[in-house]
Amino acid sequence: MSNDCLFCKIAQGLLSTEFLVETDQLVAFRDLNPVAPTHILVIPKKHIASLADLELEDRALMGEMMVAIRRLAEQLGLDEGFRVVVNTGPAAGQSVHHLHFHLLGGRSLQWPPG
Repeated sequence: MSNDCLFCKIAQGLLSTEFLVETDQLVAFRDLNPVAPTHILVIPKKHIASLADLELEDRALMGEMMVAIRRLAEQLGLDEGFRVVVNTGPAAGQSVHHLHFHLLGGRSLQWPPG
């Protein structure tokens, strides 16, 4: 845990956040500034600054996160489709330096995204 990381504090239950999913390895919760009707953040409890900081030892964690996202999409009725986004670095729009996946759905999502 990084003491100054907002998402570490959320993952450790130090801030009042309703978890849609919680396991030993991850948590999922609604984004405070949604850009789609469904906008969920899925984060590891382990502090990893970004996708660029993943190590080989994180393989199982990343698999668990992808399965959790698929299950969330199913539970939330995103049968028409959904998008998973991970921003890596400031130029890509990463504003919190703790790896997180955005699960977006509930409306038509255009391409290219940005």
